[in-house]
Amino acid sequence: MAEICYQQGIRHVVISPGSRSAALTLAFARHGGFQAHVCIDERSAGFIALGMAQQIDSPVVLICTSGSAAYNFAPAVSEAFFQQIPLLVLTADRPKEWQHQYDGQTIYQTGIFGPHVKRSFEVSPDYQHPDVQWAINRVVNEAINLSSIAPNGPVHINVPIREPFYPKSDEDFRASTAVRVIKRQEKETVWPQNVWEELLDEWGSAPKILIAVGQGKPDAALNAVLGRITEEWQIPVLGDCIANLSGNEFIRHHDLFMGRQDSENLRPDLLITFGMSFLSKEFKQFIRKNPPRHHWHIGEDAFLADAFQSVTREIPGKAVVFFENLFEKLDYQSFVENSDLGHDTSFCSLWLQNERNAQKSKYEMLQNLSMFSDLTLLDSTFKFTENNIQLHIANSMSVRYANVLATENQWSGVFANRGTSGIDGCVSTAIGAARVNDQPTLLVVGDVAFLYDRNGLLIDNLPPNLKIVVLNNAGGNIFRMIDGPGSLPELETFFETRHSFSAQRTCEDSGIAYFRVSDLSGTEATVKEFLNFNGTALLEGFTDPVENTRAWKELKRSAH
Repeated sequence: MAEICYQQGIRHVVISPGSRSAALTLAFARHGGFQAHVCIDERSAGFIALGMAQQIDSPVVLICTSGSAAYNFAPAVSEAFFQQIPLLVLTADRPKEWQHQYDGQTIYQTGIFGPHVKRSFEVSPDYQHPDVQWAINRVVNEAINLSSIAPNGPVHINVPIREPFYPKSDEDFRASTAVRVIKRQEKETVWPQNVWEELLDEWGSAPKILIAVGQGKPDAALNAVLGRITEEWQIPVLGDCIANLSGNEFIRHHDLFMGRQDSENLRPDLLITFGMSFLSKEFKQFIRKNPPRHHWHIGEDAFLADAFQSVTREIPGKAVVFFENLFEKLDYQSFVENSDLGHDTSFCSLWLQNERNAQKSKYEMLQNLSMFSDLTLLDSTFKFTENNIQLHIANSMSVRYANVLATENQWSGVFANRGTSGIDGCVSTAIGAARVNDQPTLLVVGDVAFLYDRNGLLIDNLPPNLKIVVLNNAGGNIFRMIDGPGSLPELETFFETRHSFSAQRTCEDSGIAYFRVSDLSGTEATVKEFLNFNGTALLEGFTDPVENTRAWKELKRSAH
């Protein structure tokens, strides 16, 4: 298994110690071709592996022992599935005959991750027969290839292992010479001429066109072609911070101005979407209430993604290839016919005017804030953050703050676990990313999400390029911000879950430099010292949930 993984190009393995998994652990640890990362908590280990695979766009191996250890991979596996990140999950197991025999760490592990993996395999525990050896060789190749076929995702191999688990001191322990690697060729996407004719007809019949970008990785070629489309053809391109659009020509403050009473004139005739999830609830609700005549969704998804309830055409393939082809065909058509494309350029002007107004209102509102809050801390942090830093954002309010405040920075990439949008592995994901990305990495995380995922910091050799900002408002502050729980008498006890914990002792245990701030007067100096610290560091801001709520709602109102 280890040798096939190596020959298929895999280089990272995250291991959670155990006995039943000893053969798997030793195979990878003694191979010599892998970087092995050890994490005692399987839940954190899963997200550390996810963070690595997210960065290198290649499968990372996860190894654990049998029993509940395998179940603890589940949150990261489900996030990887919905965020389309490749993982190869190897779970050691007892042979089937030991189930229900009061034998330790024995549960039902076959298909344990259900539909949250692209496929689940199981190999035989009896390796002597040549057919079993052939099957293991085939299964490992198939699993690796499957994890990297679009849409990428996690693949599980359950590995029942009989005793003895450990090699003897004089035993020959090396890969089989009979290993055979099976490569899979990537399929090219070609759209036939009749399809292009239909698409160009629909394009030509839609005066108001809008392109909206969901979550995706940084892509220079994609940014370039979208930039040409919006600059040369005056077609607005919209994206949340996790869309990783770079450039001043794109719409980024839609979360502030969508949903106004006069926003119906922003309705497109043709909406083109691609990418994964959209952060902006306001934008999703606007399109649902004002559906376009045509809605094209481009992607390589295995399922029909129709979050706006308006899709009229699925276009399978890579977005960058589609837009490059589209630009070429429309540019040629415009040249041959010696005419413009015939769409309404004032539609783009209207979007851009709303963008500029929202940006100006945001700036003026932030300048006038006189009380310390989550907003003032993050505004200072982003203001003094240098360009080309990678930003990781936890879920809940952190990602919503960043979607409004982090728009002016030139990040090398913005990442968030929006596959399932849970808070459970945000810290560990950033740790995994920082271990392999070789660039300054900043994580913004709320106090509850940080406390929930502290075990990720138990690994040895924390990456020195990682900085963490913890927004400590003593509970789940988002529940004050959203409609429903904010008006309930049970808010503080059952929704916010008020607490008095801080990150200071965690930093002491993990050897992380600790900074704290709790008022406006010392914020800028502390932020600068924190950002300039040479090594892993954490800045904790202690804010008031009532003031946070007031400031956030004032910011949202300021652009309306």
